[in-house]
Amino acid sequence: MLYSALVCRLKTQHLAVAELVKNIDDQRLNQHPEPGKWSIKDNIAHLVSYQPVFISRVHQMLKGDTPAFNAYRADNEPDFNEAQAWPPTDLLNKLNGNRRQILELITNLSDGELSLKGTHPKYSTMTITEWTEFFLLHEAHHLFTIFRLAKG
Repeated sequence: MLYSALVCRLKTQHLAVAELVKNIDDQRLNQHPEPGKWSIKDNIAHLVSYQPVFISRVHQMLKGDTPAFNAYRADNEPDFNEAQAWPPTDLLNKLNGNRRQILELITNLSDGELSLKGTHPKYSTMTITEWTEFFLLHEAHHLFTIFRLAKG
């Protein structure tokens, strides 16, 4: 049930963050494009703080019974608020470490396990494979936002 493009992105997509910000100074990393909008660093902190949520959701789906999940709102999460205060190097290290856990978790699941489901409030019931695709597309959205903010 895992297809090669999914595994490839799971292995490498997050590495783009370091490349996108490698020549960005702290002032630019912390600059908010407008009031109430996240900075580059906030976007990275969000990616970091969502990874454990994704891992937890996969573990809940592995128990069966198609759990239903609430929408994740980073602004209300203590882990996101804590990550916002971390230096960029710590954020990147945590991003990479968590991704290794996710990669190991997902790629070691059987096809039967990958077909277990969880329900998203907007996107309905999805298999673990579909949740992984959703995770990567969500991450890609933030990568594009980081790119726009870095180049804007």
